Amino acid sequence: MPVNRREFGRAVAGTIAGSAAAGVTPPTYALASTPPFPLSVMLWTVFRDLPFEQRLEKVAEAGYRAVELVGEFKKWSEADFRNANRKKRELGMVFDATSGINGSLCDPAERDAFVAEVRAMLPVMEQLECSRLIILSGNKVPAFSLSDQHNSCVEGLKVAAELAAAKNVELLLENIDPEENSHYFLTSVTEGFDIVRETRAPNVKFLYDFFHEQISEGNLIEKLEKNIDQVGLVHIADVPGRHEPGTGEIYYPNIYRKLAQHKYTRYVAMEFLPTGDPVTKLREAREQVLKAVA
Repeated sequence: MPVNRREFGRAVAGTIAGSAAAGVTPPTYALASTPPFPLSVMLWTVFRDLPFEQRLEKVAEAGYRAVELVGEFKKWSEADFRNANRKKRELGMVFDATSGINGSLCDPAERDAFVAEVRAMLPVMEQLECSRLIILSGNKVPAFSLSDQHNSCVEGLKVAAELAAAKNVELLLENIDPEENSHYFLTSVTEGFDIVRETRAPNVKFLYDFFHEQISEGNLIEKLEKNIDQVGLVHIADVPGRHEPGTGEIYYPNIYRKLAQHKYTRYVAMEFLPTGDPVTKLREAREQVLKAVA
């Protein structure tokens, strides 16, 4: 059964493992090479049965130095935040992005609630030492025209961007395909880029999820090249099944080469459900990137 990371994010308890035993040297994992853009792992997809700190260790073992969150921290205590940050520093890792906003961006009637949620999230971002917040449009609202909902996304992002800029936080608007959520407003990458441009805020970018856009409309590379200046993050998974690159119809080596050609230097995050051992599949995905851009 397909896993929806938004549902997982709301359900996860965010349990933190205890502190590492005193005097024990944390494991180190040598990286064979460095890609032209940093790689990350969307953490909801892997090692879900392990305590949080062990999940970070497994990602580091696979050769990654960044993870993205979906709300694992919702029930954390102050000690949990300290332990998580200590562990990621030990591993040389960062939390490069997180989601966690549930309010509707496309509903004009929910504007104040959305902005209040962003405002409340900013101190949490500071606790996480994370500077990129993923924003979802929310579901379509039949009471408003599609044009009104588009404009609501623009206006809501403008207000939220001003709040976020004061804390050096970047907002990343994400597309979702209609098969995963038939009610979701922003299913088109093209419209997403239009919204970002109309916002005219330097700290608002687009999260280009290739998995979702392949299902929605396709034509992935042309849209990437036309809008590369507005891309703040990309997510990687193959179609169908949301498994690792090479299991489906998207030829990711060409996408990696295009990213390198256009001097893309922001994060590329693996958000796939591994078909085998997660560490092995994550390593293979990283190697595919290195071979493509060599």
